[in-house]
Amino acid sequence: MNSDALALARRLAELDQKETAQQAYTLVLQQSDGSDPAAEMEAASYIFFSEGEYQTAYTTFVSLYNRGYYQAELMDLMMQAFYLPNVEAQQKCYQENCELLGGYPYLFCKDFLPFDSLPILFFPFNDKGYIPFFKTQNRFGEYIDFNDPVIDRNFFHDLENPILAEDVFSQYQLEYLNDNVRKSEWVARENHIYLHYTDWNTFCAYLSCLQFSRLLPQQKFVFLVEKEIAQYPIDFAERFGIDYSRNRVRPFSYQEVTRLIWHTQLATHNGGDFFNEIFHNHPNLLTMESVMFHELSQKIKTAKKELRRQAGKTQKGMMARLTDKDMLVSLLLGREDACAGLDYKARIVPAVFFQPHFPNMLYHIMLAGKKGVSTLYSEQYESIRESPIFQNFKYIKTFTPMRRITTSYAASVRFMYAQAQMDQGREGGKTFKVVSDVVSERIQNRSFMIDPQDRLYRDSVLVRFEDGKLNPTATFTSLAGFLDIPYTESMTYCSGRDGLNPESLEGNVRGFDLATVYRTYDEYANDEERAFLEYFLRDAYEEYGYDFHYYKGEPVDEQWIREKIARFTCIDGYIMRTYGRILEHRRDGKTGEPLEEEDIRQRCAAVIIPEKEKRFNLACRLLAGLSFVNRQGQPLRMMKKLELDPALLEQPLYH
Repeated sequence: MNSDALALARRLAELDQKETAQQAYTLVLQQSDGSDPAAEMEAASYIFFSEGEYQTAYTTFVSLYNRGYYQAELMDLMMQAFYLPNVEAQQKCYQENCELLGGYPYLFCKDFLPFDSLPILFFPFNDKGYIPFFKTQNRFGEYIDFNDPVIDRNFFHDLENPILAEDVFSQYQLEYLNDNVRKSEWVARENHIYLHYTDWNTFCAYLSCLQFSRLLPQQKFVFLVEKEIAQYPIDFAERFGIDYSRNRVRPFSYQEVTRLIWHTQLATHNGGDFFNEIFHNHPNLLTMESVMFHELSQKIKTAKKELRRQAGKTQKGMMARLTDKDMLVSLLLGREDACAGLDYKARIVPAVFFQPHFPNMLYHIMLAGKKGVSTLYSEQYESIRESPIFQNFKYIKTFTPMRRITTSYAASVRFMYAQAQMDQGREGGKTFKVVSDVVSERIQNRSFMIDPQDRLYRDSVLVRFEDGKLNPTATFTSLAGFLDIPYTESMTYCSGRDGLNPESLEGNVRGFDLATVYRTYDEYANDEERAFLEYFLRDAYEEYGYDFHYYKGEPVDEQWIREKIARFTCIDGYIMRTYGRILEHRRDGKTGEPLEEEDIRQRCAAVIIPEKEKRFNLACRLLAGLSFVNRQGQPLRMMKKLELDPALLEQPLYH
């Protein structure tokens, strides 16, 4: 404990400098090593009673209680300040749930506890969540948000039998099961969702916070408490006289589909087509090969307009309710390639597997108004974030493939140059493509850093392209588990609209060919460019397990940056060559004659000079150190990496 900070805080409090005293006491808590609980109690109490940041005080009170300090005083304070003002709403929720479940045919235990006897008290922490207090253990637990949009288990790993899940205490996950498991009548077989609760008293406690009113009307759930698990699965024909086999399988409707698997485009040439080919033909997915996002959005807009035009008076209301998400699902349900492997008798509703594609993913590092702090901006990501397609999916899982950055970089240069060459014979210089400054684009592209509260990334994972190639069983078993789909035979091979092992682009390798793991594209990148990328993206290399091949660990300063940039002969050469082709079709403004070769050379060289200076300034900013925040100033974090089961690894991890 820093005694100077504590003395300063006390003095500021004596002088009635409330805000600065609160800041000083907050510093005391931040510097606390736990050795002076009295100082912690003093700091938290001042912050709380002076109406400072109550969550800071709240967290300290909980910590002190769990460590055995001031328990009587703290429990009285916590009860008066947080629990009792909100207990009436919890009691009402509990009574409503007990009444609903008391009349529910598939809950067989009805001995609900009196509210005052519940073993867990839920202390509101903020507008979203609670801190539970476990009476028998005399301790507070971890923060709970019952509506946190995360599916943290693989409910649908086995679809041979009815879904069985243990101790589900998440409102979001209960609604997810209710929305994605089809009614038994619709699949013509027993298909209830069996919820096993291992302790009846604990189950009762959570009834004070969960809302079952929306979950029970369709009677999809069967509740099994403690030893009742032995009844799984129930023979409904024998026990309840309900023979679901007499029903006909009901086709999927666009309204049923509520789940999106977003396959993100971290950067160009990151191996996205390979992942599309793995998930194509999956029995529980509506799939689409990479599609330009603006083209798809326009197609949906046009289709909605045409449907409204054709709709009769009675249909106009329904047409008005159709969302872009509904149109996408309807489009996929009508496409043979999107439904290629679909199991129409499946127990669950298919998810949409979607990779919206862009010609390039461009990010810009923008100052956030505080020195050393920046935000990331991408027009492409903003179009995703604001898209009504994404906004109307209730459940979103996100995964991001990453390929070794230097390899992905060189492959992008190769593709850009090939595209420019294809344009060479076209009439009119305006159609010509130019290789862009891919180095600067890449060191600014930190799309692996996410806002953990961003709904699109709240439930996300990053997976290495190389792992998918080298260890496909381990990688795709783990990825299927994260995405909550079964790992099926369709994920053991590559397929697409054109059959097995398609060629995504002319000249690309097919299937599980390892050439793209080890290919370095030396013609399209030199060692200076690659060392530059490795250094300025070293946090990604370290976080995701890539070792350095080109940066040798030497100290980096402005001189190092200048020297590296001066030797970017590869990328600069391609920029100049492609720009030069445009100039070959230009004419001198005064004479009207084609430009001379020397004039073209000089103009191309002049283009590179400002690019070099931009790179230098950008690199110097990064060298000085930047932290990245969201729009609200909260820190971004690295996306978590998909963890593989070591027992399933076929080859050593990629180095």
